[in-house]
Amino acid sequence: MAGDPMSKRAAVDAALERIASPTGQGHLVFTRVYPDAARLAADTADAMDRLGLELPALAGVPVSIKDLFDVMGEPTTAGSVVLKQAPAAKADAEAVRRLRAAGAALVGKTNMTEFAFSGLGLNPHYGTPLNVWDRAAGRIPGGSSSGAAISITDGMADAAVGTDTGGSCRIPAALNGIVGLKPSAQSVPTAGALPLSSSYDSIGPLARTVEMCARVYAVLSNTRPALNPAQTHQLRLGVARNYVLEQMDCAVEKAYQSALTRLSRAGATLCDVSLATLDELPALFANGGLVAAEAYEWHRQLLESQGDNYDPRVAVRIRRGALLAPADYVGIQKLRRALIAWWCSETSTFDAILMPTVPIIAPRLQELEDDAVYGQTNLLMLRNPTIVNALDGCAISVPCHNVGDAPVGLMIACRNGEDAKLLNIARALEDVLQPGWCR
Repeated sequence: MAGDPMSKRAAVDAALERIASPTGQGHLVFTRVYPDAARLAADTADAMDRLGLELPALAGVPVSIKDLFDVMGEPTTAGSVVLKQAPAAKADAEAVRRLRAAGAALVGKTNMTEFAFSGLGLNPHYGTPLNVWDRAAGRIPGGSSSGAAISITDGMADAAVGTDTGGSCRIPAALNGIVGLKPSAQSVPTAGALPLSSSYDSIGPLARTVEMCARVYAVLSNTRPALNPAQTHQLRLGVARNYVLEQMDCAVEKAYQSALTRLSRAGATLCDVSLATLDELPALFANGGLVAAEAYEWHRQLLESQGDNYDPRVAVRIRRGALLAPADYVGIQKLRRALIAWWCSETSTFDAILMPTVPIIAPRLQELEDDAVYGQTNLLMLRNPTIVNALDGCAISVPCHNVGDAPVGLMIACRNGEDAKLLNIARALEDVLQPGWCR
């Protein structure tokens, strides 16, 4: 069966070969590899297929999982060295359990920004996998689900599961020319996933296509996959013109404007809109906002005992959470609820809101050696994606660049609970945008 090019085993073997290749990125992409379990899942799928049995949703599909999901019998390190000696997980994370039940061939755990607290994807402990585009120049993968994205671009998996607290699925997807989904937070259980911020955390897939993201999301959310692409000419789409376009570089502007032109020519109704909600968002992020406060509460004791072993750029962001007084935390939660309601009202006449996923293309690693530049670039990378986490919505990044150009993502955002609608819109727009595959 392994010699059959159509077999699940052949697909898994090919993925594992790429992971193990000494000339590839596998050693930087994966923190753990599960070759035996992946092959067994593929063989099981092939045996069921030969017997004419109905296959589960992800039977034999090579899938990678981010290093912050519990896998029974091993510590969950979350891209850190701090947790290397932590107790082994007693059970799989719920997301992992659902993937296994759907027949997925889990090929391994992927590298990430330590504790998922950066949108750039750098990791001083396990190394940083390089962007698929202009690899010789050493460009960043985006984060925090850095290894997840490169596992897709380099053929080490057909789908990846990451987390998204401020864009950690969508940022690496945009920078590498693939699709990344941040679903409504409550739709996928976070049990067994190491938290960053309980208010903002979401679990979502990355893949080459919207269709594969929809398949994986259906498994993660325990819903029925029901892709029914929208009719582009029937869509009324709001094009955000304030807040999200600041500091946009020329490459992103060119790709973004081209994407809007193509969508208009395809019949979509595009409406420029200035959303007052967006201008109020910075008030949510004072002193690191909810994310830093909730991260600090989880990390406080570890920082006291092992602070020197953290990535300093991560530790300084977590420690900002100590500056937020309890009364301020309550006030921010109250303001957030008001902004969510305002956002829903402001966007109610649109099927979705469009904006660049991130305003810049992937910078070179060497450009981020200076801590000040790193900090500024990180905040800029997180700015647009974090909108959707802060306003409790759902969003997807779909590539919109031309073949050979730097990857650029178009973000499509909907309100909470509109995940099926979002995927159907994204599937329709995907056909119009047709950016080409960067390899």
